[in-house]
Amino acid sequence: MLGLRSCLTRVLAARTFAPQVCSSFATGPRQYEGTFYEFRTYYLKPSKMNEFLENFKKNVHLRTAHSELVGFWSVEFGGRMNKVFHIWKYDNFAHRTEVRKALAKDKEWQEKFLIPNLALIDKQESEIAYLVPWSKLEKPPKEGVYELATFQMKPGGPALWGDPFKRAVHTHVNRGYSKLVGVFHTEYGALNRVHVLWWNESADSRAAGRHESHEDPRVVAAAEETEAQRSNLPADTPVARSRTEMEREIIWLQHPSHTHDAILPPLVRGTTHEAESLPGTALLT
Repeated sequence: MLGLRSCLTRVLAARTFAPQVCSSFATGPRQYEGTFYEFRTYYLKPSKMNEFLENFKKNVHLRTAHSELVGFWSVEFGGRMNKVFHIWKYDNFAHRTEVRKALAKDKEWQEKFLIPNLALIDKQESEIAYLVPWSKLEKPPKEGVYELATFQMKPGGPALWGDPFKRAVHTHVNRGYSKLVGVFHTEYGALNRVHVLWWNESADSRAAGRHESHEDPRVVAAAEETEAQRSNLPADTPVARSRTEMEREIIWLQHPSHTHDAILPPLVRGTTHEAESLPGTALLT
């Protein structure tokens, strides 16, 4: 028995354990705050878009009485049209459960807000996302254009691509032509997805800024570093074969939450990086 124990001790002592890979971009154990954001996306019937938006503006107060609406946008261009998305803030999952139970008992909300709009929607999607640890929800200085950039990252998580992505985002921020509103990393829904919400003074100022950034060595270097992180595995691995996808959308802010007027000015135009442009307030939750 002593000989076996001695043998095991020598074997274990000889083993070298690989260091754990950590990233400042990670959620899960590194996501210290319980606050999360639900991205709800609705694809509307083309002939029903205006009816949906009017109903929303008229009755959104019935929904915001239960939880905080960060913003509601409609796609202007960049992808699938007749699309709206909204972002709702929750303290934690217990809070969201309480809100859903309260809505199930709210007859006025159901009759004026929910039921009339169900027939206008073709498809609904929901994602749960956290702000990445190095980002917070920022306040745009005034009305402008919003852009939502959505990145479908490779499997492997933030430990694989988090730090280069952070440096690339901050390089664009430091250029000063666009203001970062928030960076979100999905926890439920489509995994390995990152949403970056930007604010610009106008669509033309955004275009001019991007043209300048393409000639900035700092931006080019940050983009190349991010690309290198996405391609540093052997070519025959599933991760290396799977390229990162990206979509970009220009969106119109239709209606910020009354509790978030200080963050998102009312009736502001916006942009996104998915592939579509949306105005800003959401409806069915």
